[in-house]
Order: sequence, then structure tokens, then C-alpha cells
Amino acid sequence: MDRLKRISLFICAIYLLTSVSCKEDKKSHSSVIKEQQTTVSHALGFRIDNTGAYPVVTVTEPWPNAEQSFTYAFIPKSELVANPDDFKGYDAIIGTPIENIVVTSTTHIPALEALGGLEKLKGFPDTQYISSMPARQLISEGKIKELGKNETLNTEMVLEMQPDVIIGFAMDNNNAAYKLLQKAGIPILFNGDWTEQTPLGKAEWIKFFGVLLNKQEQAEKMFQEIESDYKSIKELAKKAAKQPTVLSGALYKDIWYLPAGESWAAQFIRDANADYLWSDTKGTGSLSLSLESVLEKGQAADFWVSPAQFKAYEEMSEANIHYAEFEAFKNEKIHTFSATTGPTGGLLYYELGPQRPDIVLKDLVNIFHPELLPEHDLFFFQPLK
Repeated sequence: MDRLKRISLFICAIYLLTSVSCKEDKKSHSSVIKEQQTTVSHALGFRIDNTGAYPVVTVTEPWPNAEQSFTYAFIPKSELVANPDDFKGYDAIIGTPIENIVVTSTTHIPALEALGGLEKLKGFPDTQYISSMPARQLISEGKIKELGKNETLNTEMVLEMQPDVIIGFAMDNNNAAYKLLQKAGIPILFNGDWTEQTPLGKAEWIKFFGVLLNKQEQAEKMFQEIESDYKSIKELAKKAAKQPTVLSGALYKDIWYLPAGESWAAQFIRDANADYLWSDTKGTGSLSLSLESVLEKGQAADFWVSPAQFKAYEEMSEANIHYAEFEAFKNEKIHTFSATTGPTGGLLYYELGPQRPDIVLKDLVNIFHPELLPEHDLFFFQPLK
């Protein structure tokens, strides 16, 4: 989406989230008791409670400095009709099964697709940034409607559509469109996948969609496979004989933005067994540095990854002649994810990368230690042209 296109990969923050259990007196609704218990082990942004008669998801601080939490209950529509007064005390009650969904971030698309719920998606803001080919087919068929921009959703279209639920992306609690739609009785569920600090924490939000689509077991299995793959690649990377040094980011006007040492981008580099030169810095977002300080510390770096929007060496040279002073530039050791786009120009890394950190890590291990993964074809990252 356009806000993600404008923002660097590295501007991420970590906000703790907790959960609240549902009331014991709802256990009489045995038809929706979940036998399996979904454990959230990496994500700090949400928790799932299956101990009662129906699933409850709690999300707290879904945007920076949030002062409120949100608790969502997923209850069969038949029970809502028969016993409407039995279900109170939640920030949103979602009638299941869900048939009509609106989501607001491209990071929501892969989970719907993986869990077989893409046909339930009826609207999206800024559809041009969606890269998923199945989703693009639905857009071309008019089955996924263009709903404006996230900050200014076309409320008239949404009200006419009457979705069962809207999965919201928000920077704060001042979204007028969301408030209007909530007053009209449409549940808004805030998804905070983007606030997670670790690669596996972001990926674990597929379990959030598992509850939404009543596919918790499938979501659990998918995440376990991603987690296992990620950990095995991380262990493989430890076998490398050398730990190369790594530079990241690029200049925006006069400021060089690059990942802080506690960010998920820095975690990727560490897990690929490389020495990120700013790994000892604090913060989960980005650092704002001068060209001089970056040149002093990173001029001799072996590799340079994620150089903002740049796709070619000539393009970088034209933007700033000082880029050519870095050894990684001279030796053509720069890799970017900006060259991997969908059919309408959306960056695939922003859409699919958070759900598939295992593929991201394979890319980085292949770049830093090609001898360890000689058969891997780069997916997100590509060498600069």
C-alpha cells in the first residue's frame, strides 16, 4: 500500500499485547468449543483464548503508544440471533462463519490466500499495491472492490457492502472512517502484525486469521512449518566459516536511514550469521544518521542490503556520488528487494515477506554464504543491476 511504499522497511516498533479470557458461563455453547489450544509463542501482539465456548482474541496497543486494548469474540451467527443479550463486554463481536471481509493492509492478503479465504475478500483500499496473482484475478473480475485509501475509506461503498468484519490497519485511534463504520454496526478488528519486533513474531499473525476463518488447526500447522524451516536455515547459517560485515539503508535527502540494532531487519541479518555493523544500537525502528558517520563505519562492509528504492548502480550514482565510495558498491555486492514487484508495481517483500520469513532468511544466507545454499534461487532480494 502507498504508506508502506513511502516508509522504509525499518520503521517498525514493538508494543506489548496481552489477552483476556472469556467468561466461564458461556461454556454451555458447546457447539463452538475448540478442542485444540492455539499457542502464540513468538508474537507479542496478540493472544488467542480457546478455553471457553468460543474463541476470543485480544489485541492491545495496535499502534504506537496505544492506551487501550481490544478484545474480540467469534460467535456463531445462530447464537447471536437466538441469544443477543448473552454476549457483552467485548470490543467487537464477530458472527461466524464469516463470508464477507474487508482488509486494509497488503500484509493481510497472504494469510487469507494461504488459508483458502481469499474468496471472502470483498474490498480493499489501494488495490493497485496488491501483488498476489489470485487476488489480482479477483480484482480484475470485480470481485474485490476498490475502497479508496485506508485513512479515508469510501464509507458509502463499505456500508453498501455490509462486510461481516473489517481488518483494520491504524497508526492511531483517530480514523474517522473506522469510527463511523463501527457506529453503523460493522466490527473493526485491529491487526498489529506490523508492530512485531521479530520475523517469526510477524509470521505468527497467520493464527489471527486462523481464528477469523475458523481454520486454527490449519494456521497452526502452517506456522509450525515456517518456524521449523526458519530455525533450520538459521542453524545452517552457523556453519559458515566467515561472518561478513553488512551495511543497510540509504540516504533520504540528507539523512541515512538504516535498521536499529533491535529491529526485525537487523534480526534477519544476525540470523543469517552476518555482522550487521549497527547491531549494538538500541531501538526497534530505524536510525537516522549522517552520510559521514555511515561512510566512516560502513565503507569497508562486505555486503549492502536493502538500499531503499534503488534497483541499479547507475541510479545510485546519479542520486549521490558518495555511494560509489563504499566497497560493497565497488565490488557489486548490493542486493535489493525493490526490484521484486507484482504486476501493478507493489513490492512483494512488503506483502509476503512478513508471512514468509523463512524465504527471506534463505535469500540472505544465499547472499552472505552462497556455499551453504547453492541451489536456492533468490526470491525477494535481487542483485542491483
